[in-house]
Amino acid sequence: MKKIKKNKGILFWITGLTGSGKTEISKLIKEFISHKFGKTLIINGDDIRDIFDIKKYDREDRLKLGKKYTLLAKHITDQNINVIFAVAGLFDDLRKYNRKIINNYVEIYIKSDLARIVSHKKKPLYKKKNVGKIWGINLKPEFPKKPDITIENDFTIPLKRLANNLKKEIEKKFN
Repeated sequence: MKKIKKNKGILFWITGLTGSGKTEISKLIKEFISHKFGKTLIINGDDIRDIFDIKKYDREDRLKLGKKYTLLAKHITDQNINVIFAVAGLFDDLRKYNRKIINNYVEIYIKSDLARIVSHKKKPLYKKKNVGKIWGINLKPEFPKKPDITIENDFTIPLKRLANNLKKEIEKKFN
């Protein structure tokens, strides 16, 4: 059972490779999170990069940006609003930083095989050339070693069912 600090929102940090289903699963669990824990906002790393026109994709820039994402999430959760943050964020240092500064932090890892993501054509960017650094292609990911919850997406189970499995795991963590 995970202990939640009152008067703070919860950060549900959903991490995994690009194309693993993080954003879609986030959308599918939002209503559940809102009902169970209160006001909830979804943030997607791709959207933030687009909004602020961020084009740097090397390792150092991604880590710096990830820490800024954490600070944004902390600002929101400190106002007693939950955040579902869908982001690759495949750095051990970033996840340690999250645990250190976010009171109510739940790390959710969507585990997927890169070859399956590419073969299922889940993300057009895997087909493009010269798009920058991509996790698993030319940027070595540091996969979570001890996430709070792991959901495996091998693309044989509908995302809706994976989201329902995630809801059950969240229920277990908080009961």
